[in-house]
Amino acid sequence: MTGKAVQDQLVAFLPNLRRFAISLCRSRETADDLVQMACERALANEHRFEEGTRFDAWMFRILRNLWIDEVRKKKTAGLQEDIDAQDDLAGISGEREAEARLTLKTVAEAIDGLGQEQREVLLLVCVEELSYREAADVLGVPIGTVMSRLARARKNLAEAAGISAPPERSAVVKGARA
Repeated sequence: MTGKAVQDQLVAFLPNLRRFAISLCRSRETADDLVQMACERALANEHRFEEGTRFDAWMFRILRNLWIDEVRKKKTAGLQEDIDAQDDLAGISGEREAEARLTLKTVAEAIDGLGQEQREVLLLVCVEELSYREAADVLGVPIGTVMSRLARARKNLAEAAGISAPPERSAVVKGARA
């Protein structure tokens, strides 16, 4: 793939990359720095991108590896800024918008309450729409691990957000006589 093609894909993919970065580090400033580092690394290593593979999975893996490196570097650093503490978030006043914000806050808190491994899988599969195999490749784990983490994440998210479980299936077996 040519350098220009990688650059074009990278520019188009920036919003997804930033969204994933914010979900990892929960700080817009840190996320922006992380995205910039990921872009620099991708451009410096564009010759390593294998044509025919998913560009998004490659970029998510670069970003995640950089985040892991940052966490290791900053283990002794102070607290990070909480995204919920931001006062400059714009919104339209109104009852519907208030309910939507409350629901979003409840879900965001429930996602924040998930473990790092469950949160990563949930975001890669449900938000970024990667397949289980692609998420497994990004995370460097077997596909079965992705499936079990995702199932636990969905269950924990539903419980934390107060979403009730669907009714139990009937024990009646099709074709069986009572």
